Order: sequence, then structure tokens, then C-alpha cells
Amino acid sequence: MHILILGAAGMVGRKLTERLLRDGQLGGRDISKLTLQDVVAPMKPAGTDIPIAIVTSDFADPGTAAPLVAAKPEVIFHLAAIVSGEAEAEFDKGYRINLDGTRFLIDAIRAIGGGYKPRLVFTSSIAVFGAPFPDKIGDDFFHTPLTSYGTQKSICELLIADYSRKGFLDGIGIRLPTICVRPGTPNKAASGFFSNIIREPLAGHDAVLPVSDDVRHWHASPRSAVGFLVHAATMDAAAMGARRNLSMPGLSVTVGEQIAALARVAGNSVTARIKRVPDPVITGIVAGWPRDFVTDRALSLGFTTAEQSFDDIIRIHIEDELGGNFVR
Repeated sequence: MHILILGAAGMVGRKLTERLLRDGQLGGRDISKLTLQDVVAPMKPAGTDIPIAIVTSDFADPGTAAPLVAAKPEVIFHLAAIVSGEAEAEFDKGYRINLDGTRFLIDAIRAIGGGYKPRLVFTSSIAVFGAPFPDKIGDDFFHTPLTSYGTQKSICELLIADYSRKGFLDGIGIRLPTICVRPGTPNKAASGFFSNIIREPLAGHDAVLPVSDDVRHWHASPRSAVGFLVHAATMDAAAMGARRNLSMPGLSVTVGEQIAALARVAGNSVTARIKRVPDPVITGIVAGWPRDFVTDRALSLGFTTAEQSFDDIIRIHIEDELGGNFVR
């Protein structure tokens, strides 16, 4: 099986690559080739017998998508995007990458024809929903995104569902919760502080909290995100019917509950590194985000999380990224 990962240099792309190489197969089929694409060169993993091709390109440039799918990969993971804060600040760039790039990709797949119909797993976002919300958002709640990023993801969901209906591809869109705790350094995502207030204190650094402790949000670990992707690539899509996009399971917690979990896992000396510096711009963006979900449909289709509490999310970060240690 040939697998193509778009956006392979990103955090989720790297972790997905590691999982696929560790397993050596997907859905009971051996992986015969892995193509890793991103606008910056993905790191080529060592110590594997699976052939790996590295492609450095901007998949949103016209004509770039066709060579990526010319070899007819059976599974395509579409993780490529710019994040929420950047898409909001740079309007044209957001639409070019998050929308135009997706359209170029699915049109390149359609142009091959001849019965080629790959499984396309698209990472959507809970940003497709906008306030006012019910207490818990179900899959039937209408899309009224309040950001450019959410609008771009929502349009892509509709396109992938329609192209799947027409038989051009076999697409599934999974709306990821905010992934926490993200390793690495802070990025331009408006949601970045959710990870920053955990990751930075555990590393011995101060972190800025720009919103109040009562802000509630929907989270899942990177480990869960990879599990969602793998399941979406291997599940029986016929069970989804025409509704090809759905929200993933997660945990709804407040910022205060995040901090309390950090105190339980790591101690008050770690949480003391969190500095409250209100930011009205971030506060305004966050006010329009969904807070809690009903994900019975995803659970019935076999999607499961790796954690049952935010304490688990923190422990997963310490285990997977910090070698079991942190700065007390």
C-alpha cells in the first residue's frame, strides 16, 4: 500500500509517520511506500525498510497536486493547512492554502479517472461551528463559522462530501479537537495558549495565559489524533452514508481545570510559572469557539480516545515528549 501524507513536517504528520512505520501496515495491508510532502522538507525517518519519498513543495500552487497523486496512492492523509490565527490575520493566504490547495488536490484525483478512488482523510476542525451554541454540539448542529479558518474548513468538508458522492474519491473529514499538549514551540494558532500553559511550565519556563480561567474548550492528545487518523483510513466508509464529516471524541475542560490537573500531576511550583496577561483579541476569538460535544456517532463508528481525563493528557505529554521527566 502506498500512502501519501500532505503536511508531513507538522506535529501530527510526524507522529502519524512514526505510527505507520512502527506498525508497518495499515488496515491489515503492508505499507509498500510512504510519500511525505510539506512546504518545508519533512525529516526522512531512519531505520526502516519501507521506501520513503520526500517531496518539498507548496501543494497550493497550481500544478503541484497532480504529480503528488500521479502514482495513485491508495490512502492520502491531508493534514496541510495554516493555523487559525494565521488564517485570520492573512486572509488571502488562508484561502489559498486551506481552500484552494484542497480543491487542487481533489481535482487532481478526479482527473486521473480510470476507477482510481483513494481513501482521503481530511483533518477538519471544530472551528466549523460558531456561536451561539447548545450546551453540547452534535453532528447535526449547523455550520456558522465565525472565523476565516472555520469557513475554509467548512467549505472543504462540503467539497469532500460531494466528490465522494460523485465517486471521484472516498473521503472522510474528521473534526479534530484542539490538540493538547502540542510539543515544540508556540505557533500562530489562536488556541496555542491551551498547550503553552502546560508545556512551558513543565519545561521550566513561564507561560502567558491570555484568557480567564473559566474559558471552556474541547481537547484531545496528539496520541488520540493519530489514532483518529488511522481509524479513518481503515474503517468501512459505507457505515457513514452520505455524511462524510464528523466530530471526534475529546474532553471538555475549563482553563482552570487544566491548571488544576497540572497541579495534581506536577505540583504547584510548576503551575506558578503561569502568568495571567489578558489579551482582548485572543479573548474575542475564543468567545466564538465551541466548548463541548456529543460524539456518539464517532464512538459508534469505532473512534476512541487515549485519555479519560486532562490528567491523562498531561501524563501522555510527559511520557511521549519529555521522557517521563519535567522541571519541578
